[in-house]
Amino acid sequence: MAAAPPFHVSLVAVPGSLSSPITGLYELLTSFPVVADFYEGVPAFSPFAVEIVGQARSTITAPSGLPILVQRSIRELERSDIVIVPAMAVETGKQRRHPELAQWMRRMHERGAILCSACTGLAVLAETGLLDGRQATTHWSFAPSMRQAFPDIDLCIDEVLVTAGEREEFVMAGGAASWQDLALYLVERFVGAAASRAVSKFELLERHAGGQTPYLPFSPRTGHGDSLVRESQQWLGNHLSMASPVAEMTRKSGLSMRAFERRFQRATGYSPIAYVQQARIDEAKRHLERGDMPIEQISWEVGYQDAAAFRRLFKRIVRITPGAYRRKFALPDPS
Repeated sequence: MAAAPPFHVSLVAVPGSLSSPITGLYELLTSFPVVADFYEGVPAFSPFAVEIVGQARSTITAPSGLPILVQRSIRELERSDIVIVPAMAVETGKQRRHPELAQWMRRMHERGAILCSACTGLAVLAETGLLDGRQATTHWSFAPSMRQAFPDIDLCIDEVLVTAGEREEFVMAGGAASWQDLALYLVERFVGAAASRAVSKFELLERHAGGQTPYLPFSPRTGHGDSLVRESQQWLGNHLSMASPVAEMTRKSGLSMRAFERRFQRATGYSPIAYVQQARIDEAKRHLERGDMPIEQISWEVGYQDAAAFRRLFKRIVRITPGAYRRKFALPDPS
């Protein structure tokens, strides 16, 4: 830990910052006096002194139109224990948009601060250059532009929470609402597991133990310009349950197996068999979300006669079981 409590937390607000993550983090990290009335192991005082900081004391307008009050300028802050850059609306492919803020964050890091980001807030943290060669995460839809803008960062989009650095001084959360996972992690790290559990119960929050993977859509490349591979992709969409779709796609292509595999991988980023597995599991997700078809029948519908093998593959790709996926995402019964 960088200091004794109360730990100073800087919530960074810049033009484009979303209001809900900032207010959510602010209120959760200062909720201890209320939570302590109901649960043991929670301090009656707030272990965090939270401020909303930015380039200058001002009121900025979030993309939603709601105001965000910047309480302190970064020029006034010589030290902070935890710096958090929450989600923001960003222009894809842009970088180096906040040089003064990035320099201040580097200075805070040198003085012992933990630097955190949530969702697209990673763009600002990446500007410091401190994540080069390290693992990080952000919202999965932001990954392509993030990789283009900061190719030296190793993005782990499957994960909701990633820590990096010799003292785990970089903490990054993925999806839009994963600031909640970040907050619970910080409470556990700085206050204790009992306090984190209590806050989670009081706020009705759940950590995303399966990472971002259960939420990821299968979005294969289709604009790659290879018409032969594109025809194979279209054909597969209508023949997922076929026993040997890779062999049939290869036959239809007129290429050797090795030539077809190389060409398919180059165009889509997946080997043919991995692509088939992803497409089948994506179709299985739709069945699980939209009806009560038995899992054994879903397995058959997407091309797997062995339901046990299907369950193993589903858990390997999605990181939760088909039953858990259905409980999490199935459409509710209108009655």
